[in-house]
Amino acid sequence: MDRMEGREQLRVLEELASLYDSDHRFTATDICQMHRLWLGRIYPWAGKYRQVNVKKDSFSFAAAAQISKLMAEFEDGPLKCHTPCRSASMEHLAKVLAEVHVELVLIHPFREGNGRIARILAVLMGLQAGLPALYFDKLSGRKRQEYFAAVRAGLARNYEPMTKLFIAVIERTLQIHGK
Repeated sequence: MDRMEGREQLRVLEELASLYDSDHRFTATDICQMHRLWLGRIYPWAGKYRQVNVKKDSFSFAAAAQISKLMAEFEDGPLKCHTPCRSASMEHLAKVLAEVHVELVLIHPFREGNGRIARILAVLMGLQAGLPALYFDKLSGRKRQEYFAAVRAGLARNYEPMTKLFIAVIERTLQIHGK
């Protein structure tokens, strides 16, 4: 299943990169559409907000009954403020990407694929800001615990740990692309 989801993720990234231009302001509806385009061939519930409460280990994500409200606030807050994403210093871009990423992951609107849909959104925002497609190997492997701690720090609106991780992602992406 992971391989199929991974193949679909690569396919949809190309499709979405041509669908959304550099002036697009992302919405909650866009995020649902991204999820549906990515996983719709696999899961009938793709692109629909989850109806069950979920947790990872002992960490509970937003209550299912609150997702519509939280996504509307997310759209009116971070998405409205930070998209379209414009070119700025690497630190500023990392901070913007971190805030949007953390807030979306904390809402956890879907049954599956929330972290990956947040990374897809980060790639699209990075493209808007003139970056190449972000390379997320800096958020995998032994960095996973650091990543989850950075998400949890977002509960207190502390985006600094995730900002540091996004700086590493941007630096790695630029290194790969020789920039």
